Amino acid sequence: MPRRPRLDQPGLPQHVIQRGNNRGACFFADDDYYHYLHWLRKAAGDHGVAIHAYVLMTNHVHILATPAKPGALATMMQSLGRRYVRYVNGVYKRTGTLWEGRYKAGAVDSENYLLRVYRYIELNPVRASMVTHPREYRWSSYGTNSGDEESDWLKPHRVYLALGSGSAERTEAYRALFRDEIDPEDTARIGTAVNLGIGVSDPRFREELAALEQARKKGGRRRGDDHAQVVGEGDLTWKEWLF
Repeated sequence: MPRRPRLDQPGLPQHVIQRGNNRGACFFADDDYYHYLHWLRKAAGDHGVAIHAYVLMTNHVHILATPAKPGALATMMQSLGRRYVRYVNGVYKRTGTLWEGRYKAGAVDSENYLLRVYRYIELNPVRASMVTHPREYRWSSYGTNSGDEESDWLKPHRVYLALGSGSAERTEAYRALFRDEIDPEDTARIGTAVNLGIGVSDPRFREELAALEQARKKGGRRRGDDHAQVVGEGDLTWKEWLF
């Protein structure tokens, strides 16, 4: 079965997941998490990708990111993967693959699903019964997004920034999002989408992207739309990427 092409759309948030080979561990000690985050930060900066949220679980990672140019997300993940696998193989005297194939990524409808994906990612340790609240888990972006910690490399998305007029108002609004349990339908929808490597959206968003795809096929481009010409690899269409 041919591999599903990835959407390559600058400015469009992507929910990324990468799992350990055979669902095995990819982090074994605290130093491993520190090294992964160090190289994630460097790779994101080097390749022009804004990281909005992340969680590092024992056997997989989730990242919410927006690439600034075509190919940026792929080159970031390749750079990060090479450095981290080299480190793990060297420290633990192992050989062979660490990851279960290539990473999966799907586009996220910013207006309706972005904050839900933030929550989905940072609530992973809670769903896994590792902690009772995301603030108790060290290896995620919750501490920064909730205002409990500072970061000089995590980049808030404009939808996050719209939560309040200042940092105190924003972080309070963000923490409030975690006071109630996430809708099980949202959990299932987002989880299915990312595991299939497809996007998550609503009908309006699909219609807008379908219109951009139609304009691209006709050789046209909407005035002021810098991203209308970029769809993906091969014959992939927007509709094929949205769930």
